[in-house]
Amino acid sequence: MELDHLYYNLKRKVDHYKEVHENTLVYRNQWKEGVCDLIVSSLAKICQDVGLDAKTDVRSEMENLEAVVLTLGDVKSGLFQVIAPDLQRDLVKHNGSLVYQQLFNGKIIVLINYPFIESYGQPRPPKTISIYRPEELHPPFFIRHIEEMLQEISAWEDYDDDEPTARIGFNVNIGGAKQEATGEKE
Repeated sequence: MELDHLYYNLKRKVDHYKEVHENTLVYRNQWKEGVCDLIVSSLAKICQDVGLDAKTDVRSEMENLEAVVLTLGDVKSGLFQVIAPDLQRDLVKHNGSLVYQQLFNGKIIVLINYPFIESYGQPRPPKTISIYRPEELHPPFFIRHIEEMLQEISAWEDYDDDEPTARIGFNVNIGGAKQEATGEKE
């Protein structure tokens, strides 16, 4: 009798495992059968409707780990190294992006990549917005994700010393450096 009870619990775990494994295959198929296209078309339409200059790319270097990236592009940062009197090396600024990345299990993680300037500190780690099953993603979510990305990136761009513990997008606490250099307390 007790052996049947142990098998019952084990059988439930085996059934759950099979369900989870099957979900991975279903989620991956949903991505290929339309979720990827839904993300691309929704992001493009929203950006066009609100006048946001952004580009949507599909990254598919790894099968079942594809991603849709809404990028704000790359530009000259305005910072440069003078190499010679008539020659300079510009530092490139990556303006940030919103990423919809398939996970190993077919679910979709949504991330914000912060802006960063090459050769000027370290990029800030991405911010995770959420993880979704493919059927959970609907057009109103895309609007909220773009809003959150713009809010985060605007805060990065508008950095100043009004918030002494705020961190610039490359994980250096400027307020602490100011205190060290001047002896001032914030």
